[in-house]
Amino acid sequence: MAHLQQRRSQNVSGEFYVDSTCIDCDTCRWMVPEVFHSAGGQSAVYHQPTSEIERLRSLQALLACPTASIGTVEKPKDIKEAQQSLPILVAENVYHCGYHAEDSYGAASYFIQRPEGNVLVDSPRFTPPLVKRIEEMGGIRYLYLTHRDDVADHQKYAEHFKCDRILHSDEINSGTRDVEIQLSGSEPFELAPDLLIIPVPGHTKGHTVLLYNNKFLFTGDHLAWSDELNQLIAFRRACWYSWTELTKSMHKLVNYSFEWVLPGHGRRYHADAKTMNQQLQQCINWMKSTK
Repeated sequence: MAHLQQRRSQNVSGEFYVDSTCIDCDTCRWMVPEVFHSAGGQSAVYHQPTSEIERLRSLQALLACPTASIGTVEKPKDIKEAQQSLPILVAENVYHCGYHAEDSYGAASYFIQRPEGNVLVDSPRFTPPLVKRIEEMGGIRYLYLTHRDDVADHQKYAEHFKCDRILHSDEINSGTRDVEIQLSGSEPFELAPDLLIIPVPGHTKGHTVLLYNNKFLFTGDHLAWSDELNQLIAFRRACWYSWTELTKSMHKLVNYSFEWVLPGHGRRYHADAKTMNQQLQQCINWMKSTK
C-alpha cells in the first residue's frame, strides 16, 4: 500500500496522492486522466476528485495500480464499492479487469463474457475481490496470453478456474511450460467462430493478437494508441525481437476488420472500421520511416 510519508511533492493537496514507488506505467493516467498526470517521470494527482464518479474511478485506479503507489489520507470507506465495480465494462461484453501486475509492468488485462465460455486476455494480479467477481460472471474457459511479458499470475488462475491457457510455443519458458494449448507457426488459429488468434512476430518472436467478433482486437504489446503522436503506434524502444518483422506483422492486420484496439500497454483506440484501417495504414507508414 502507498505510504503518506513517501507522498510525492508534485501531488496537489487533498485526499488522493501518488507516492515515490510509482513505476510510471501510465495506468492511472489513462484510467482517470482528469485526476492523474505525468510529473517528473512519475504519476501525480493534479486534480482531486470532486464528484462521485471521479472518486469511484480514482479508487478503481488505486486498485489497478500494479505497485500500490496510489493512496488516500484516510482509509476509504467505499473501497468495497470500487472492488465490486471491477472488472470495468469497456463495451458490450468486454471488460477491463484492473488489478494490473507489477510482473507485467502494469499491463492491462481484459475479460470477455460469452455464453460459449469466458476468456481472460493476459493475466491480472490474482486477488480475492477480482477472483470472486469473475466467479460471479461465470468463471474462465480460456486464459489467452498474447506473449511472455504479460503472463503474471496465470498459474494461479489456471489452477483456480481449471481453464485452458493459450500461448505461442515461441513464448514458452520455464514459467509457462505447462500451458495447455501451445500454438505454433505463423498462420491464424481459429479458437472458435468468434475468436481468431493472429501471430504477429516482432515485439517478441511468438507474439499473437486476438480478434473477437471482428470488432475487438486485443493487441498486447503489438499495437496501441499514442496521445502524444495522435495515431496508432508500435513500440520501437521496446521491440525485443525484430522491427522489420513487426512492420510485416502490422501489414497482416490490414486484412481484418475491427473497431477497437485494446492493448496491454499504451492507450485504447475506438473508431469505425474504415477509420481504423486508415489509422493502421498511417501506423505502417510511420513504422517504415522510423529507424
